[in-house]
Amino acid sequence: MTVDHRMMKLFFVALLPPPDIQAYANEIKQYFAEHYNSRHAQKSPPHITLQPPFRWADRNLLCLEVSLREFTNQQQPLLVTLNGFNAFAPRVIYIDVVRSQELLTLQADLMMHMETSLGIVDQVGKKRPFAPHMTVAFRDLTRQNFKAAWPEFANRRLQFEFTADKLTLLLHDGRQWHIKSEFNFLRGD
Repeated sequence: MTVDHRMMKLFFVALLPPPDIQAYANEIKQYFAEHYNSRHAQKSPPHITLQPPFRWADRNLLCLEVSLREFTNQQQPLLVTLNGFNAFAPRVIYIDVVRSQELLTLQADLMMHMETSLGIVDQVGKKRPFAPHMTVAFRDLTRQNFKAAWPEFANRRLQFEFTADKLTLLLHDGRQWHIKSEFNFLRGD
């Protein structure tokens, strides 16, 4: 059986912060667009990726959503702390996410669930540790603009806390990412 990639859509699973933190992160993304010609981060809502992008058949969307609902019904809400900025030199600047044990466990459990229940495996993620972050500039941030921007953000203070109480499934429409569905922790939707 061959896989027809035209029938496959691109998805990823993430934690989205509440609207006030999204608004702050979007202001930072807009600043990068205006001052450093880096707009790519604006193609998705501010988020912490838990399951990186994967292809899934649109006709099997219900199966994917049922599996995510089963997973989230076993999860407790968790506190997420955002603290300052960090970078993956030479192209990515992000809002740093504190690596709490609860967050690391949630991500590892989700990856295992996606693999065992749906056969979705992130090969890259198996090779490197989970580094939770909220990207504000990447891909189209040139090395030169990274060198100019990073000193401005390296010591900038930022501190937010929020309770993550749901997972979000995002879908790519060919140009940008959109929220497809949300799955609340510990209660049916």
